[in-house]
Amino acid sequence: MRIIAVLNQKGGVGKTSTAVNLGAALARQDKRVLLLDLDPQAHLTYSLGIMAHELPRTMGAALMRECPLDAVTMEVGPLKVVPASVALAGTEVDLASAQDREVRLREALSQVRDYDFAIIDCPPNLGMLTLNAMVAAGELLVPAQPEFLALQSLGKLMETVKAIREGWNPGLALSGILMTRYQRTRKLNREIRRKIRDYFGDALLETTIRDNISLAEAPSFGKDIFTYKPRSHGAADYRNLALELLRRGAP
Repeated sequence: MRIIAVLNQKGGVGKTSTAVNLGAALARQDKRVLLLDLDPQAHLTYSLGIMAHELPRTMGAALMRECPLDAVTMEVGPLKVVPASVALAGTEVDLASAQDREVRLREALSQVRDYDFAIIDCPPNLGMLTLNAMVAAGELLVPAQPEFLALQSLGKLMETVKAIREGWNPGLALSGILMTRYQRTRKLNREIRRKIRDYFGDALLETTIRDNISLAEAPSFGKDIFTYKPRSHGAADYRNLALELLRRGAP
């Protein structure tokens, strides 16, 4: 099972959209996909039409060893989803003083064997929940918008990845940097992409996610882009992303 953490400590770069729609695209390639919402904002959960505030138990229960992941896993179309809720913020506080706090998600995922992919939507910070994702994952997928601040955030993230490799997860790899909200006609977009390519080389994915209103609209209907607008640019781009990651294989 390939475990991919969709991660960037900078907010608003398209992490949730990428986790949801990459998962949906892989499912349409006949892959068995588990989506995990590790963000207390529960954006992935709500984006798929799951009312997090109505659930008795979510991701936090599994992290606190109250139940296995299977017990809080839901089925949404071809996807299986471990939802989050605002209670996950309290879980992060509780984990700070817990034994084996860094490996709780890895431990929970070790009991799961029926999937080809597990995709983790991380919060926009480098706290305890994100640390759990990085320790559990085999690879990182980093969405980044083509703007100057993306270069700074990527540099800081790579420092954190180095520390995780040295401390908890030596096998953690960068599966790719994904340009989101990309507009090829904008000079700045092209320049930032070139600079990232110069620094990170093949880690920059060939696929880009174009700025597309349908990607912004789909969560309000509780749908992935393929269910909401299968003929949109957003659907085409996430289909290409899935195919590129399958073609590349695990790093």
